[in-house]
Amino acid sequence: MNACRLFLAILLAALPMAADAQTMAERLRQGDETVRSLNQGRPQPVLEAMRQEFPFLADATQAYALGDVWSRPGLDARTRQLAAVAAFAAIGETGFMKTHAGYALNVGATEDELKEIIYMVTVPAGFPKAISASQALADLFAQRRADAKAP
Repeated sequence: MNACRLFLAILLAALPMAADAQTMAERLRQGDETVRSLNQGRPQPVLEAMRQEFPFLADATQAYALGDVWSRPGLDARTRQLAAVAAFAAIGETGFMKTHAGYALNVGATEDELKEIIYMVTVPAGFPKAISASQALADLFAQRRADAKAP
């Protein structure tokens, strides 16, 4: 399985960029715009913290994940975030799932929709991952409710 992952990583790295390839600076700008559009105008704190110790990884994440992938046409931001929540919950990455669930709420998803996604996760990923995801979502919901009550 590790050889398969290595092969996939090499293959993806070898793929040529699209004909309308952007400069790294343009991709970083697009990534920043994308994350700010999801995060109520603010930068992403985990990404900014990563930039302190791992600037290459932060730039790669911002340029590729946010600048190239997350900003693609074809899905609206709400649908893209719901898909991300499902994917991260299914693989057990509750930290990333919680971040994207917050973004989903910011762009119009409801708590009930996020709960339904977690229920769906039980089928492909099992109850332990769904339960972990439900705990992370409950924390997010409680935090957002407390923030809404704060003056």
